[in-house]
Amino acid sequence: MAEKLVLAYSGGLDTSCAVKWLKDKYGYDIITVTGDVGNENDFTFVKNKALKVGAIKSYVVDCKEGFIKDYCFEALKADALYENTYPLATALNRPLIAKALVDIAKKEGATAIAHGCTGKGNDQVRFEVCTKALAPDLKVYAPAREWGMTREELIKYAAANDIPVPVKSGSDYSIDDSLWGRAIECGVLENPWNEPPADVYQWTSSPDKWPDQPEYVEIDFERGIPVAINGKAYDPVELVIELNQIAGRHGVGRIDHIENRLVGIKSREVYESPAGCLLIQAHIALEELCMSKDQLRFKHYVATQYADLIYNALWFSAHREDLAAYVDHTQRFITGTIRVKLYKGSAVVVGRKSPYSLYNYKLATYDEGDEFDQSSAPGFIQLWGLPVKIQSQLQNDRLGK
Repeated sequence: MAEKLVLAYSGGLDTSCAVKWLKDKYGYDIITVTGDVGNENDFTFVKNKALKVGAIKSYVVDCKEGFIKDYCFEALKADALYENTYPLATALNRPLIAKALVDIAKKEGATAIAHGCTGKGNDQVRFEVCTKALAPDLKVYAPAREWGMTREELIKYAAANDIPVPVKSGSDYSIDDSLWGRAIECGVLENPWNEPPADVYQWTSSPDKWPDQPEYVEIDFERGIPVAINGKAYDPVELVIELNQIAGRHGVGRIDHIENRLVGIKSREVYESPAGCLLIQAHIALEELCMSKDQLRFKHYVATQYADLIYNALWFSAHREDLAAYVDHTQRFITGTIRVKLYKGSAVVVGRKSPYSLYNYKLATYDEGDEFDQSSAPGFIQLWGLPVKIQSQLQNDRLGK
């Protein structure tokens, strides 16, 4: 009896060809796993195609709720933006899919897993490092790194082996979708001087279709987690879908980024993440209201570290888990409402309130009711400026200043 291998299967060109290639080269019985992270409308078609091209079994795992709750919202609490720009949609779903592969491999008694990533991108690292963390004894194969075929040669391989693929020679873009965002690369985007064509964008409206009137949206958070829109409660998946639609029609969430890949090259990436961009902006605004200066500054440092760990395939690392514990503790008072104005491609926070707000009107106002004791200022300034005064007296003159 042949050993079993579990393949991460998207239904596209690479993974469809990989089913036959892995079976022919290594003799495995192939079991495919497709993770539903909101990236496909017809998973029955994908499942049937996997069986048609030679898989002995095909799983479709509904990961949408777990993806949003356990990955995206965890990153949201951390304010994780890679290079202060990218909401990490693809980077967040890869460890989830890797875990699904490992779970099915254990269930089926498989001895190996495989993925369709090339040797040039980040996803190969994510699948393989996450597998090492969860099941270090499993073998991992990456046929796209091994077979040495160009895109055109792979299309010919598919045609010669009666493998149906939704790709034509000369196809422009490589696209990865999930509920948290779309990632688009290749084609004309590989020249960073080229403006992204209009057909790149699917979730965000173009400037000529932006509404002429602004739209206000209020987002309620509880302990750092978004729970309602305009006073109406939503479950996590529905909330993200709704905000993708609301922000997307105003053109909010478009990103055109020159990104530093983990493998050491720069890559031009175009993203759409209307809900992700809006939620992170709103969450940061609520933290500014409810956290002290020192908390905010250290949290900003943690956010950068957290984003790097996600991007660099270290979701299951002890360091990421330690930072997650700190982040959770910071969120105990991040409860309140943020009001955002959406207009002509922009999202601007215009209102914020919280029962745990550190903003004190009576201390901040210059109007009637001011309770700030201005008579304390001279003594404060005297003590605060004392080190500067002493250094100036004792050193600056000696340096000829």
